[in-house]
Amino acid sequence: MKIVLLSIVLVLAGCAAKQPVSSLKTDIVHSDTMEIIRSAAESAPSGVQGEFILEIKAAGNQGPFIYLNSELDYRDQRAVTIAIHPRVTPLFIQRYSVPPQEYFVGKTVAVAGEAKRIRINFISQGKPTGKYYYQTHIRVTDISQIKVVGEYTLQNAHADHYVLKAFSRQEF
Repeated sequence: MKIVLLSIVLVLAGCAAKQPVSSLKTDIVHSDTMEIIRSAAESAPSGVQGEFILEIKAAGNQGPFIYLNSELDYRDQRAVTIAIHPRVTPLFIQRYSVPPQEYFVGKTVAVAGEAKRIRINFISQGKPTGKYYYQTHIRVTDISQIKVVGEYTLQNAHADHYVLKAFSRQEF
């Protein structure tokens, strides 16, 4: 039993030593969207730094900004949104020959950055109504912050399981 446990620890330690996806520092790795949302809400108005593993189910844009969503409906309270800055879009097209909203939908990605709670105001006839809700966004300002991590999906994982892994403050 001790040998099996030691083997598992060594395998996990080897996985943690792999080079992360960008040059950002990270504290945690999450794959459970509710845990990401909870952590971001608890850290508000700041966010929580980390590497986040998400299945991209839908995408959209508002003006030049592109949004990749972990739920089909971006307004779903369980959704985490990856917000891609417009200056990064040409780099995605150059690398993948298609825009991010076409390339990433249906794939599982690792994104490094800050998950932050963002207030979304309801607008009627061009004016704020005073009503609002919150979304959790991870802003991508550099192409190295996001990559596809495999052809598997999070639906293959146990529904109640999420990865919460501490890094030793290494460069991302």
